[in-house]
Amino acid sequence: MRYEKGHRDATRKRIIKVAAQQLRKNGVGANGVADLMASAGLTHGGFYSHFPSKDALIKEAVEEAIEQFKASMKSTMESNEHKFEAIVRSYLSEHHRDNPETGCVAGTLAPEIARHSPAVRAVFTKSIFEYIDMLASLLPASATLEARRSVAMAVISGTTGMIQLARAVDDEELSEQILEAGIAACLSLARSIAS
Repeated sequence: MRYEKGHRDATRKRIIKVAAQQLRKNGVGANGVADLMASAGLTHGGFYSHFPSKDALIKEAVEEAIEQFKASMKSTMESNEHKFEAIVRSYLSEHHRDNPETGCVAGTLAPEIARHSPAVRAVFTKSIFEYIDMLASLLPASATLEARRSVAMAVISGTTGMIQLARAVDDEELSEQILEAGIAACLSLARSIAS
């Protein structure tokens, strides 16, 4: 059976896009190759014509998920005057909590990525460096770069843990309190270097 030109690339991109969502939703361990291919509407047998291994797909899916998250953050910044606050509020929102499949890779996969291949960890590490730089650039220019980067690292670490806790608890009120306390703490930390 012959396919139109570009069919193979389109199929590969679809697999990566589906994997990026499924990995964030269910975790790496919960998604076998057969499951990921079925989610993309394909058979398990076609997997190896697109990827040499599951790890290769995970690397590309993590890259795709990072790009999706960066686009979301860019949109948030472009539509808000108070960019740092908007990023924090968006990250620690009920929407982000309730939709891990479209959210931050760190908030869903960091513990699993820590046990993954050097290639996957390198992709993730690069994205964290970029996120630190982006957040630091939104903090008051009157503070030193070192202070801004330190706050950015604390905010990334804190918000990642907070979104994980807010998702893990089975008490809705506590979950909302975690998100609100996190927002207040991040904004307070940012204000502390403004003086």
